[in-house]
Amino acid sequence: MQIGELARRTGTTARALRHYEQAGLLTSERAPNGYRVYDAGAEVRVRNIRYLLDAGLTLEDVGFFAPCLDGDMTTVQPSPEGLRIAEERLAVLEARIAAQTELRDRLRHALRGATVRTVA
Repeated sequence: MQIGELARRTGTTARALRHYEQAGLLTSERAPNGYRVYDAGAEVRVRNIRYLLDAGLTLEDVGFFAPCLDGDMTTVQPSPEGLRIAEERLAVLEARIAAQTELRDRLRHALRGATVRTVA
């Protein structure tokens, strides 16, 4: 399938697909006219790449999950390095959530003590 069709089927953009190729996560062949042509497995691979990116991993991080990208990611054991990276990303997200929760609580406390003025 050509890049436009793969983009449509996976809900991504041709630009993103070219970026995945540049990062070494996706491969294509070239048709005689120079167009990129992807095999049928590319759709699963792109969906798995998107899944990991949407989970908070970086494109570089996704590379550590390369052996898992062509199948059902829930049934394939990731590498120890992949697990370590995922755990690090989770720790970063949890720290960000804690910081945002603290800011929310401070703002909530400040608003409780404030008087509300209305303009007549």
